[in-house]
Amino acid sequence: MKSKWLLLLSLFLAFSCGQEKGQLLQIEGNETAGFHFPYFLFIPEDMETANERILIVEPNNSGFTSDAFEEHLEKAKRTATKDFYLGNFLSRRLDYPLLVPVFPRPADNWHIYTHSLDRDAMNQQNNELERLDLQLLAMIDDAQARLTKMGYPVRQQFLLTGFSASGTFANRFSMIHPERILAVAAGGLNGLLMLPTDSLKGHAMNYPLGICDFADRFGKPFQLEGFRQTPQLWFMGELDDNDAIPYADGYDEDERTLIYQTLGEQMQPERWTNCALQYEIHHIEATIKTHPGIGHEHPELVKQDVLKFFKAAIDQAND
Repeated sequence: MKSKWLLLLSLFLAFSCGQEKGQLLQIEGNETAGFHFPYFLFIPEDMETANERILIVEPNNSGFTSDAFEEHLEKAKRTATKDFYLGNFLSRRLDYPLLVPVFPRPADNWHIYTHSLDRDAMNQQNNELERLDLQLLAMIDDAQARLTKMGYPVRQQFLLTGFSASGTFANRFSMIHPERILAVAAGGLNGLLMLPTDSLKGHAMNYPLGICDFADRFGKPFQLEGFRQTPQLWFMGELDDNDAIPYADGYDEDERTLIYQTLGEQMQPERWTNCALQYEIHHIEATIKTHPGIGHEHPELVKQDVLKFFKAAIDQAND
């Protein structure tokens, strides 16, 4: 009996220590405001009110398909509250609020990879998945207004982060809406970045590989100068072998063939190096890093690197 109580006590202590301090708000979808799905807004404990805050945004990444929306809701909630994840880690250390959307990733329509903002996702029309990028911007506007009413003044520009599928989402989103982003840092990117070019090696580079169809798709020209001026950190682990390109949920056969022809079939170092070269050719002053001895993960040293990068970007914006 004594051992049973000791076990229960240890489980209680582990659970208690695992509780995250701070306030978590679940904001329901609001079609009038421009978003169909809920989002989580995390506010660190005793967040300062005297100085202007900057909202941190990390797109949700369930890591699986499911038509049970509550499963995506629960994963997004964990992302918003646990400092294992980049957004929450940064929120606590920068004393900034964090927004995590709850976009579904359907199993019935598994090819629509919403959490990476793939071409199928951006092709959606006349349904709740249409223009997830604009829905996220609407969530951000809503959160910024709520925070201001709560006594936390916030900037219009925000910090964007992500890892794996949400890192790819962040990369693509930052090219569509660079004017709203103060700085972006994301990793685990399958050795692939969206490129600021309309063609490569004689091939048209459409979304999400390049900007050939950008104006037709988004109703505005690509903001090259705005993207150049956005502080960017893109990173991979040297031992990362998580390559999404061969799989049909993220890329169709035409896209896969084009990636292999223009950037390389080998994820690292070939494809990753070629993407970095294209950013250099187009004068995108991004920091593109490979962390030695690390796989598809973001351990403490990686998170500290992102934190350092964001602090420098914030200092630069304040000058």
